[in-house]
Amino acid sequence: MQSTNAAPVQTSISSRIVLLSSLLFPPLGLMLLWLKRDSQADRKLLASVGIVLFGVVYFGLLARAGAFSIFMSRPPDAESEARYSNLERHRQKQREEMNATTASNPNQPVDAATAATTTSASASPTAATNGSGADNVTTNVWTNYRGSNRDGRYEEQKILTDWPAGGLKPLWKQPIGGGYASFVIANNVAYTIEQRRKQEVVAAYDMQKGRELWTYGWDAEFTESMGGDGPRATPTFDEGKIYALGATGELHCVEAKSGKKIWSKDILTDNGATNLQWGMSAAPLIVDDKVIVQPGGRSGKSIVAYNKNTGAAVWRTLNDAQAYVSPMLMTLANRRQIVAVTATRVVGLNTDNGALLWDYPWATSMGINCSQALAVDASHFFISSGYGKGAALVEVNDNGGKFAASKVWENTSMKNKFNSSVLHNGYAYGLDEGILACVEVATGERKWKGGRYGYGQVILASDHLLITSDTGELALVKATPDSFQEVAKFAALEGKTWNYPAIAKGRLLIRNATEMACFDLAAK
Repeated sequence: MQSTNAAPVQTSISSRIVLLSSLLFPPLGLMLLWLKRDSQADRKLLASVGIVLFGVVYFGLLARAGAFSIFMSRPPDAESEARYSNLERHRQKQREEMNATTASNPNQPVDAATAATTTSASASPTAATNGSGADNVTTNVWTNYRGSNRDGRYEEQKILTDWPAGGLKPLWKQPIGGGYASFVIANNVAYTIEQRRKQEVVAAYDMQKGRELWTYGWDAEFTESMGGDGPRATPTFDEGKIYALGATGELHCVEAKSGKKIWSKDILTDNGATNLQWGMSAAPLIVDDKVIVQPGGRSGKSIVAYNKNTGAAVWRTLNDAQAYVSPMLMTLANRRQIVAVTATRVVGLNTDNGALLWDYPWATSMGINCSQALAVDASHFFISSGYGKGAALVEVNDNGGKFAASKVWENTSMKNKFNSSVLHNGYAYGLDEGILACVEVATGERKWKGGRYGYGQVILASDHLLITSDTGELALVKATPDSFQEVAKFAALEGKTWNYPAIAKGRLLIRNATEMACFDLAAK
């Protein structure tokens, strides 16, 4: 009679095969280990612990390198298709209205607001006649990510701080393509980068009515299941040109008047770099005749300067893995320099050749930095990160031509995860893991914490904080160290809102991955 108590199947598997399998694919190695017949149970348990620990590191590194993105890619779902279709219908109707207006007023000059064009990277558009379009002379002040100085401060004019009880009414509101970029504004035209089906698209909008003036697109689609799809980096305006970096590393320079292509470069391919897990996010920085980007390539190709007019490489430097932080131009210790945050440190670079002037260690437990360093005065900067890291005040000194950065204080009073603080009258105001907080910059002492806005964004205007929450609310809070004082708050957009606001001539632009709106905040 055959026994009903069958023994577990074990095969003769060599230790070398188990080891090799564990190194190549830990789950397979673990399975083969327990099928191995000539090992004692206690040794198998000990080896299993080692394989599991190795597997955690193994898959963590693969995830950071974006190795699973192919499995996370997905065809457009019904919701995405509906959004794109709605956007296309809206823009078509907008064009028809523009054409009807032009036909009924044949003697009216055609300006940029009525000459919308759509182009691709392989075609040159017809230039729009300049009316409200952007010239080399810039009349607005929000030409970079978080403002012209990249510090989140708006000082062009006073804003309205007495909001109606029901909230502000938008001057206009309309659908927009996907992604997390903000706007830059120059000469009454707003520019951003969006995902539209399988293309990343730079779009120009008339500030007055929100009408699309032109678009310029190229084939690229970044998908990511945790953070979301679409481009991240805000374009940069400089001397009549727009510099736009897509999430997959495509850098394009186009005319601000028309969207006509000037040059383009794949900064990842050009520098032997791999994409970040959540995509290229650093806004290009213009310094003199150079555009600074951060591909994160090895062998001295981490931070790169291209000629802003031709796209030719000027210099390359460092070997650092990159962060999700835009480079800054600062003057510290009487030296004008590029300040960049990488995955593990803050660095000061010579603007002419990229040579390292100083560095300051700044690594989080996850190897992720997302927040801007902010100049405090002639020799200090403030930096903050989430993931339990905290904040620091750092001093930069020049000792006979030899620069060094040293800690003044470092604590957990402010933890900016993927947003940045603003500085005002000696205090830092920012979202400490989603809750608004105020910290004295000189000492690191937290003065107060209150107001839950999630992972939204903060800018400073007229002694107040303009805050977009991660659910689309717009709030006004007094920038005072005395206490948390929220003046007003209302629902401005629908859905997840991670994009930074932008403001010029008192008009506030906000957007997320589905809609955009403009509010008049100019003080009367």
